[in-house]
Amino acid sequence: MKRFDWSSLSAQEKTAALARPMKRRDAAVRDTVRRIFDEVEHEGEAAVRRWSLNLDGHAPQRLELTPAVVDAARAKLDREDLAAMQIAADNVRRYHEATRPVAQTVEPAPGVKLRRVWRPIETCGLYAPGGTAPLFSTLLMLAIPAAVAGVPNRVIVTPPHRDGVAPVMIAAAALANLEAFYLVGGAQAIAALTFGAGLPRADKIFGPGNAYVAEAKRYAADLPGGPAIDLPAGPSELMVIADASADPVLVAADLLSQAEHDADAQVVLAAMGEGVIEAVCRELERQTAVLPRGNIAQASLSEGRILLVRDWNEAAEAASAYAPEHLSIQVSDPEPLIGAISNAGTIFVGHWAAETFGDYVAGPSHVLPTDGAARTFSGVSTAAFMKSFAIQEATRDGARALAPAAARLARLEGLEAHALAADLRAR
Repeated sequence: MKRFDWSSLSAQEKTAALARPMKRRDAAVRDTVRRIFDEVEHEGEAAVRRWSLNLDGHAPQRLELTPAVVDAARAKLDREDLAAMQIAADNVRRYHEATRPVAQTVEPAPGVKLRRVWRPIETCGLYAPGGTAPLFSTLLMLAIPAAVAGVPNRVIVTPPHRDGVAPVMIAAAALANLEAFYLVGGAQAIAALTFGAGLPRADKIFGPGNAYVAEAKRYAADLPGGPAIDLPAGPSELMVIADASADPVLVAADLLSQAEHDADAQVVLAAMGEGVIEAVCRELERQTAVLPRGNIAQASLSEGRILLVRDWNEAAEAASAYAPEHLSIQVSDPEPLIGAISNAGTIFVGHWAAETFGDYVAGPSHVLPTDGAARTFSGVSTAAFMKSFAIQEATRDGARALAPAAARLARLEGLEAHALAADLRAR
């Protein structure tokens, strides 16, 4: 990991110190995504099939989740595994039901009633990564909030696993009450959802992925009439702020929990003291050596950052500048620090709030903004699967109360027809 003394850096050097890995904005990635989209737009399902065979070695497949398929998958899993998945599904559902948007009514004047109502998006494409590691947790974190929102068409896509379909993905899909999902991944899956090539055409596309998937989502959203997207959700990120009260074993474990995702994942440690840095680095070396995905974690750590900060003010400055997907605060007094942070996808507070809990069982969706998008985006919620609009009602007396001001303002803008429409209601 690269080390920096935060207080000694210029503004430009601070920006450079917090730069994301270059591959996330690689021109070759953009060119490949553009080519895939061009071919899928013109050739449809045939192009999706060709790219899937070329990249994944499998043709796209729709898997029907019949009772027999689900039972066979569940039979391959331990009862303890199924029980843990049930806890996760229950907590995700409970959280999103509790935070589902509700209609609101405002009466700004007698006889005038304004309502904001919410409706589900018709068709949502949900991308669950599943190539090297079948991320069934992402399936739960997307499909369950979409169901709570009332989305009628939930289209799950996930890359085929090297051994076929991972039983855990089928079990998770059943917990989310899905009837089927599609085995297709990468940028070609996003293109298929965009153009309706062998899959239902999505109104909005959700989910994290590698650099190609993230670029494909951005490209799709920029197309005329293209789908909306949830947020920029690329390779995972974690920033940990630690002081002398932090346990270096836990800090290192948290950093590695994200580093093992992907070589493009990035982790950052903002430490209050050289002693904290040295203790965490020793633990990183020790724990990485015994990880099954240690080579991936090591590649990620090579793009990691260590920031020496003097106090919580500098830590908050660094965190808000980085705008991490995940932020873990492991300090003795976290409240002043929390109040000073303006940008983060989600925050874990205290030594015991493991980022892993948020990934699996706490409840809020773990699909969160990356690449600094937390400056303007929120994580996926029930509201993300819905849209709202205002309903405006007025009685005759209410119209008479509003009309004079409305007509006068319309004439200030030179819009006489607008003014007359208001005057006619003041008679």
